[in-house]
Amino acid sequence: MAFSALFSGANAVPCPALRRTAWAGALSLLGATAHAQLTPAGQPQLNLPRTTITAGMHRIDAQVAGNNQQRQIGLMHRQDMPQHEGMVFVFEQPAVQCFWMKNTLIPLTAAFVTDDGTIANLADMKPQDETSHCSKGPVRYVLEMNQGWFDAKHIKAGHKLGGELFRRH
Repeated sequence: MAFSALFSGANAVPCPALRRTAWAGALSLLGATAHAQLTPAGQPQLNLPRTTITAGMHRIDAQVAGNNQQRQIGLMHRQDMPQHEGMVFVFEQPAVQCFWMKNTLIPLTAAFVTDDGTIANLADMKPQDETSHCSKGPVRYVLEMNQGWFDAKHIKAGHKLGGELFRRH
């Protein structure tokens, strides 16, 4: 439910005392989530932290989606992405990870990556498709690039990516 829906129309709080209590609760909820909510709904997230990932001689400028909010939005609503850029999703623990393309407008390839930077498997994903694409085993990272990037560079499952991110675990 949207924030404004709590205080208008059929969802309005009728009593002034209850309205104040509802506002206080909503404001504390907003305070707890304001730090994570940096991207307006329906807008691409463009200001995430970045890291450099290497794939052989190729450098990738990757945005880092490191918390639930950032991972949920991912590359949604992007009209395009430069060829040398991508987004890496970082999870707290290795697990089977599944991705879909809801609200994602550009074709992507997801590289499911283990702790040491090894690509476990690759999955091509179509825009606006809600089909799940999953890792073949537990992974901590998923690197999304423009579809065709890995093929053009002859990078396949088993290839090892480099970068500071993979030296942490």
